[in-house]
Amino acid sequence: MNDNSTCPDGMAADGAVSVGRRVLLAAPRGWCAGVDRAVVAVEESLRRFGAPIFVRHEIVHNAFVVESLKRQGAVFVEDTADVPEGSILILSAHGVAPQIHQEAADRNVITVDATCPLVTKVHREAGRFADEDIEIVLIGHEGHEEVVGTLGQAPGHTTLVEGPDDVAALEVRDPGKVAWLSQTTLSVDETTRTVAALRARFPALISPPSDDICYATQNRQNAVKQIASMSDLVLVVGSSNSSNTVRLVEVAETAGVGLAQRIDGVADIDESWLADVSVIGVTAGASAPESIVVEVLAWLAARGYADVQTVETAQETTVFSLPHELRRDLRGEAAAGASRRAETEGTRPEAVERDVP
Repeated sequence: MNDNSTCPDGMAADGAVSVGRRVLLAAPRGWCAGVDRAVVAVEESLRRFGAPIFVRHEIVHNAFVVESLKRQGAVFVEDTADVPEGSILILSAHGVAPQIHQEAADRNVITVDATCPLVTKVHREAGRFADEDIEIVLIGHEGHEEVVGTLGQAPGHTTLVEGPDDVAALEVRDPGKVAWLSQTTLSVDETTRTVAALRARFPALISPPSDDICYATQNRQNAVKQIASMSDLVLVVGSSNSSNTVRLVEVAETAGVGLAQRIDGVADIDESWLADVSVIGVTAGASAPESIVVEVLAWLAARGYADVQTVETAQETTVFSLPHELRRDLRGEAAAGASRRAETEGTRPEAVERDVP
């Protein structure tokens, strides 16, 4: 398989025009710093403390990643009440409402907060606006874990809108004290339109100090726009519940590609999509592992698309440190907490400590 970097106009780095069947491989693509941090947090917890390690919701929205962690001993739960007392619970990259932290503390569950730092930034902005009694309009998708977590930061001050069509029906207490925040994985273009509609309705609209849509989401959307403009077909690797993956498909379609398809892996590729296709664009959502992209490229190479040309629109160097909780003796804290609780309730600590996994 040949892998040559290309300029955005479709010419090879040496100036020669590429012809025939080929793959345009988007860069950046796949795992971002926040996803890598969350997955490594689970793996490191399993290594240090042993199975089972409980995880609230999918750690990231990718079926392959979740199944891999299950095989290593991670147990995924939807409710803190499903976690045995004294256990270790990892909070997913999407973030949670403050009440989840309190629920865990009430059950003597030790939490490892793997929330993406860029989501945490939005949470802090929500708290700051609420403290200043500013009404918050959150742009996002109802029911998405990240949105649920952000709404929980300031529930009395926050209203959700999904797009520009929702703006007209908004009711606020004071049109002069309205701010907007957004889910980090939205389409940049769609969010821009929603903000424009908000500003037309509320001219004094307050923006967050910096863009809420994360750098990785923006970079992947810019890259897929570039390859879509030169491709007959775009394949986006990622799971159906991954917001940023779904947005990549939409961005590719808007950029004018004939067909854009989301796939979990090679098993989802329909060979009929390749009919009369010369150029195939390939990218991956921010929670999709590179190993699946490699499998897709091998599958395409076996069908005549062996020329792989990387189209790079940005370089990413961001790295997030692991959650600070992983620098502590979590098992020791769990046992100590159980002992204190046992003394309060008048039971023998040994009996409680045996419940600690």
